Amino acid sequence: MGLTMNSRPGTSSIAVTATAFVLLVVMALLMGGSVRRESVTVDEIAHIGAGVSYLQKLDLRMNEEHPPLAKVLAVVPLMMRGVHADYSNLSWSFSSRFMMQYLGEWVWGHWLITRWNDSVVIVFWARMPMLLLTLAMGLVLYRLGAKLGSPVGGLLCLCAYCTMPAFLTFGPLVLTDTAVTFFSLLTLWALADLWRSPTRVAMLRLGLALGGALLSKFSAGLLFICFGAFALSLRLRALPEQPTERTELRAWRRQRRFALTQSTLLAAIVVYGVYFILSWNEPTGSFSMIPHFPASPLLRRLLMPPWLYLRGLATFALTARALPPCLTMSATTRSAPSLLEE
Repeated sequence: MGLTMNSRPGTSSIAVTATAFVLLVVMALLMGGSVRRESVTVDEIAHIGAGVSYLQKLDLRMNEEHPPLAKVLAVVPLMMRGVHADYSNLSWSFSSRFMMQYLGEWVWGHWLITRWNDSVVIVFWARMPMLLLTLAMGLVLYRLGAKLGSPVGGLLCLCAYCTMPAFLTFGPLVLTDTAVTFFSLLTLWALADLWRSPTRVAMLRLGLALGGALLSKFSAGLLFICFGAFALSLRLRALPEQPTERTELRAWRRQRRFALTQSTLLAAIVVYGVYFILSWNEPTGSFSMIPHFPASPLLRRLLMPPWLYLRGLATFALTARALPPCLTMSATTRSAPSLLEE
């Protein structure tokens, strides 16, 4: 009897883990079935074409209204398969001027997907990394739910996630939403860990997660509001380990604010580094007002990352307010070949 009683927790844990695995497999099958059959969406045309140009030319001119991370992840399989792009096409040279890329990016993506490559193959392989990212987020939700409650609690979170139509539909598409959700989730969890124990490892995790979120979508800047709300909530409801003596409490808060600042600086360095590398060959005509001197080319190149990020952020803010909801919806009703050939 004692042996049976002692074996129950282990048996239950194995059953929960197996159930979580089955849920992720079922989710993968449901998403995988639509990856090949679902037509290319409006945003994917721009995202896939832009991502290819980022890695092939180290030029961020296309689709700068969204950060590059999700697009770069999506086209890695395409680069491994030798995707072809014709940079003598007018849509590429036309897009070198500011504001012109918002017209050229759609033509560029259309030609890359439908004319220079096999459209079905391109769309399928571009969606595979997004499918894996969606599954990774399900695994993270399961692990975090188990930490907050129990393995059964984690399984409940995973069950709700795997059966949610929004993630089943949009998860495997080459969009920015899944990536920003994934990294925002990691950022908020890393923030809680940092506040509990501001170690170097915790600072590194938060900095990398925040950097990933900021490189996924410009709306990730809302996380800084979450940081402020979190700090304010601790003044209203203190943590159990929070000191009660005033001097110790100030030192306790100062240590964590300093760690948060370091993590934010690390995230800024990550964002700058990615933009610096991916814009290495992009023309620096935006800084033509800087007079020419021996170091001016280097100065322009160093200024490009923050300029591109802030310009993309401003464009995102303007277009998000200007576009009606009906124009932001993805077209997903017909097969990829029929839609792309029209």
